[in-house]
Order: sequence, then C-alpha cells, then structure tokens
Amino acid sequence: MISPDLTLRKATKQDLELLRYWDNQPHKKEADPFSDWQWETELGTEVTWREQLIAEISGRPIGFIELLHCAEDPEHYWGDVPDSWMAIDIWIGEASDIGRGYGSQMLSQALERCFTSTLIRTVVLDPISTNIRARRFYERHGFRFVEERWFDLDLCAVYRLDKADWIKGSNGRFS
Repeated sequence: MISPDLTLRKATKQDLELLRYWDNQPHKKEADPFSDWQWETELGTEVTWREQLIAEISGRPIGFIELLHCAEDPEHYWGDVPDSWMAIDIWIGEASDIGRGYGSQMLSQALERCFTSTLIRTVVLDPISTNIRARRFYERHGFRFVEERWFDLDLCAVYRLDKADWIKGSNGRFS
C-alpha cells in the first residue's frame, strides 16, 4: 500500500519517548541489538553533518531516518572515507507498518535528499549481516553489497549506492 502522504520532519526532543518505545520493539532490537542512540543528548542537537528525521503518514509517526555526512562525523564511524559519502539509517517503528511500502517511500525521500546535493556521490548503509529482509530491501532499491564489517559489537553488511546508478534507476528524473 503506497501512501502519497508520507512526509519527513525534523526529530525533536518531543519525540524522545516515541523513539525509546520504538527502540524496544522486537523487530527493532533484532535489527539493531547493541545500539544506544543516546536520544537524550542527540535529539535537538543542531549539527551540519547530520539530519535526524521522523517519517509520518498523514501526521502519524511511522519511522525514523538519520542522514549522516560520513567524513564530517566526529566519531568517524565509517572510517576515513571521501567527503562525498553520506550514510543512511532507517527503520519503521511499529511491526504492523512493515511491508506496506512505507520503507520504500522513506528510502526514496532520503536518497533524494542526499543526491540533490552536488557534493554527494555515494550513499552507504550497514544492516546487521543476519538481517536478510533488510538486505533484500536495499538490494531491490539498487544498493550493492560491498563487504561484511564489524562496527563495534555488530557484524554488518555494508552496502553502497552511487549517484550515477541512482539516476539510472530513477529513469533520469534526477539528472
């Protein structure tokens, strides 16, 4: 079910309880078992290298997206990478909203945000290696598997999508 009403808005401190709730959902714990997003300190912190967004359908929050400029991230999570890389974290909050097309819409809007910048040439992401459903989702959306890599306690599957491939996949709408 595709909804034309999906919008993205900035996550704020008012979303703290919602994000904590989503973090404790079984499907979220399975997909991201060791994460600590430090919502109390991160929400509402304005930085030039990151966007934290809530996806909504007709005003109802359904998911979260983080867009991260990899080279500017002070934690250097992605290591020494080109200045033209962005990373995406994305998830649906409630299990009942999975499989309804919302993730595809969220990813599409996130990629458009990334690639409309003339500076960004590559988007990367890192689902848990065993999360086959997420891996297939990203592959269906044009991401190519790069490698398995440990990030802290998580063995992740690193994927990338280059802007040229995204443009081809979007039938030239964004060239």
